[in-house]
Amino acid sequence: MKIYDISLDISESMPVWPGDAPVRLIQTSSLDKGDHSTVTRLDMGAHTGTHVDAPRHFIKGGSGVDKLALQVLLGPALVVRATEVDALTAAVMDTLDIPPGTPRVLFQTRNSELWKYGERTFWKEFVAITEDGAQWLVDREVKLVGVDYLSVAPYGNTGPTHRTLLQAAVILLEGLNLAGIMPGGYQLYCLPLKIRGCDGAPARAILIK
Repeated sequence: MKIYDISLDISESMPVWPGDAPVRLIQTSSLDKGDHSTVTRLDMGAHTGTHVDAPRHFIKGGSGVDKLALQVLLGPALVVRATEVDALTAAVMDTLDIPPGTPRVLFQTRNSELWKYGERTFWKEFVAITEDGAQWLVDREVKLVGVDYLSVAPYGNTGPTHRTLLQAAVILLEGLNLAGIMPGGYQLYCLPLKIRGCDGAPARAILIK
């Protein structure tokens, strides 16, 4: 059995979505300073690093991350390589080897090279899923979609893709690091923090081969 950690490290130097607060790790006490224990306060947005989107993120009255189906967050997943494309459109989806009935798809694009080389600034030209690409996935009843940047949707036009997927109860796993992961089938284990009623939550995601 081989375990692959596909989560991003949480650090103060990591890129965040424009307008989100940067990550802050504040030591409120420290053994090195003679305190009884070392304690760190974490200050960051719910959509920082590797995270899961809940319907509430784009759907008014939608459920929060605490209501997401655990059976969808765990199970067989297909890593699909699409490193030569600028966008994940329906036409591109047609060229990828995604068998009918695939429940979970993780897209490995050139975005993962940014994580591989330790990019610290936000990259607006990331590869994302277009609205028609999202509909392609919904039509084929994919239940979980994972991407290797901070959003499934293109920068500057995030609404249509998110709404298409979230309205169909597709779970969105964003901010994956798929650098070095070979295409193919794995077991995915993804557990977001159980934050009551929240629109999203950080998650630890691993693949097992």
